[in-house]
Amino acid sequence: MPFEQELDIYLRSRFTLMILVTPEEERALQSVKVVCDRAQRPCLSWDVVDGFQALTNWLGSIPVARDPLTALEQVDKADGDGLFILKDFHDCWSNSQVKRKLRSLAQKLKLNKKSILVTAPSAKIPVELKDEAVIVEFPLPQTGELEAVLQRLTQTPGVKVNLTRLGREKLVQAALGLTAAQAQRVFAKAIVSDGVLDDRDINLVTEEKKQIIRESQALEFFAVHETPGDVGGLGVLKQWLRMRERAFSQEARNYGLPAPKGIALIGIPGTGKSLTAKMIGGLWQLPLLRLDVGSLFGSLVGESEERTQRALQLAETVAPCILWIDEMEKAFAFGGNDGGVSKRVFGTILTWMQEKTAPCFVVATANDISSLPPELLRKGRFDEIFFLDLPTAAERQEIFSVHLRKRQRMPQDFEIAQLARQSAGYVGAEIEQAIIDAMYVGFNANREFTTVDIAAALKRQVPLSVSSQETIEALRNWLREGRAQSASFQEIREAEQQFVPLQLEIGR
Repeated sequence: MPFEQELDIYLRSRFTLMILVTPEEERALQSVKVVCDRAQRPCLSWDVVDGFQALTNWLGSIPVARDPLTALEQVDKADGDGLFILKDFHDCWSNSQVKRKLRSLAQKLKLNKKSILVTAPSAKIPVELKDEAVIVEFPLPQTGELEAVLQRLTQTPGVKVNLTRLGREKLVQAALGLTAAQAQRVFAKAIVSDGVLDDRDINLVTEEKKQIIRESQALEFFAVHETPGDVGGLGVLKQWLRMRERAFSQEARNYGLPAPKGIALIGIPGTGKSLTAKMIGGLWQLPLLRLDVGSLFGSLVGESEERTQRALQLAETVAPCILWIDEMEKAFAFGGNDGGVSKRVFGTILTWMQEKTAPCFVVATANDISSLPPELLRKGRFDEIFFLDLPTAAERQEIFSVHLRKRQRMPQDFEIAQLARQSAGYVGAEIEQAIIDAMYVGFNANREFTTVDIAAALKRQVPLSVSSQETIEALRNWLREGRAQSASFQEIREAEQQFVPLQLEIGR
């Protein structure tokens, strides 16, 4: 529901105490004024410096008050109906007299048409007021508002603009997730940096947004350059992703397709789950946001829940985007010694994953499925659950080729098929490390490294499939039970009989 419509309903329903949560006080007050003007509702604002000021037409004399307690007394004495906006009142939450007066006033005003709206940068309110107050979240600006900010800035005398129509659209889209003031500063910086606003400034706006999003503490903006060619194997998963490349377009909406919800990548450590998350952002050309669930937790009452909601709202504002939750078994491993905070944060994320309508594609990775709560993986949270197993011989050849090309070496100069056979039971990360170890050998010997060097490096390693054999076998049993789809081509895996015992497979 649009904010102005929501506020109007609250006022007509005679909600007496509302907490408007926003860092954008000026923009929020403009929207409140629109609502009051439309309904011809009198409105006064108050702050500790300027006292009461008329926001709309106010009949009668404007009351005088310089301290919070007097301001509340004047609201109580005011004749008729109206809306009273109290700025910075969150600074008074520690004052017991102000809390008591505000609570009593919220109860008393139910008998008339007066309402109080407190503007605050956070949703933390005293426990005593939680039953009396309703918290209203003021949304970040959408495309239309950011376009208006850009339009006003480009109409400034002396500003040079050389934007294409598509470039202008992408520039505004790059600013999604910023407040109106932040967007104006970023656009102004783009103009001043080279004297003109053009398509090249899209990257500058994106870089600035990374810094601002990082300030949210729980979200990290990733610049993605990975492509499917940078990920060896995983044919089924890649095919599934390519089928959904256009899933976030208006063309897909017109066809009747819903935006995909997300995928869970479960499997053996080192098989490329994190790399796959980055690859999806590059393949679909969408922003990649990494959610650090550990950073959601704060020491103050209500702080964790507020951070969680803010992070999810920011992700929705940036949408369409990829939201990456890495090692979610650690993120959602909660106990009962924190007063239920972990459970509430977990519940908030689960509910959002189920009910979200914004095109935020969730990529959740996990190594240990035994630590995951069963409700996380049930249908409806994800479109598909993929299992990343030990790579097949064909996949190992592809992984060797990827990492050799990454280091400016030609795969045909090496015995890739032989190395693939010798690396049975090795994951992608271990294969990459073997190549790096071989490069060190060649570098220190003042020569080019060879197939023999890589084979020797493989032999020196103890792969995870040996050191953690029981854990990996338990993971593979989970796949055999039909709880997930293999990320690799199943016909190749069946042909190579990958589901034989590990000690036979790797020849140890």
